[in-house]
Amino acid sequence: MTYLNDLKYKYSGFSIAEKIIFLNIIFFLIPYLINTLLFLFNINSKSYIELFLLSPEFNNLIIKPWTVVTYSFIHDGFFHLFWNMLLLYYISRMILNLFSSSTFINIYFLGVIIGGIFFLFSYSFFPVFKGDFSSMGGSSAGVMAAIIFMCAYSPENKIRLFLFNIKLKYIGVLFFVFDIIQIPYGNAGGHIAHIGGAILGFFYARNLINGRDIGSGFENLWKFFLKKRRKKATNKFFRDINKVNKKLEKSYKQKSIDAILDKISKSGYESLSDKEKDFLSRYGED
Repeated sequence: MTYLNDLKYKYSGFSIAEKIIFLNIIFFLIPYLINTLLFLFNINSKSYIELFLLSPEFNNLIIKPWTVVTYSFIHDGFFHLFWNMLLLYYISRMILNLFSSSTFINIYFLGVIIGGIFFLFSYSFFPVFKGDFSSMGGSSAGVMAAIIFMCAYSPENKIRLFLFNIKLKYIGVLFFVFDIIQIPYGNAGGHIAHIGGAILGFFYARNLINGRDIGSGFENLWKFFLKKRRKKATNKFFRDINKVNKKLEKSYKQKSIDAILDKISKSGYESLSDKEKDFLSRYGED
């Protein structure tokens, strides 16, 4: 219990990006534990993962609307997870030095959602995907949104890359072009999702420079649900406190009554004080 409390305390001190990275690692490890259990019972280990991956079919999205977000927490290999989280860690430090946690959440998860939408439409629009029903997982669209956002917001800023200093705008162009040219060589739907995230990041940054936060509506939405959830948790907390208080009050009353009855058995009713008699008359019938 102490270890869990320490872990919870450390988690509360993480930045929002570090919390997202931590959750991605947890969601990467949990399936391996579940797969072991399913293997022992000879159950298809891939069946439950589909509940969280984004299907290219719109009908599945209607049935499983949460997958437009949850797919970003499912990675298909260690290096897929490693490079995404490494990039997210470094780019998040740059963003969070300038903006609030809420803005980072907007950029990242809008990138995930827009990337997912690009993925869905590409399977409906481009003939090359006909007959392909491969689902998508991974946080790359959100990571790409964060990278391109920073590159578009501070294009002239430089970072050290190996032996050279290079401007962020060139980094952004390289990432974007690389995804485009990679489309014919595998994971085409995934690369198109990255492009969707990149476009979101670019327009978010350019609008923010002009004083318009295009993520404000999304922010109001997730904060509304978060506030509603916290209110439920707070109400539950106070209900639990009231239950404890009632139990303590009942325990105190019972002990007081027992003490008074014990005094009567030893010295008689007349030995009671007026206060004890009043207490007994009020609570003795409970």
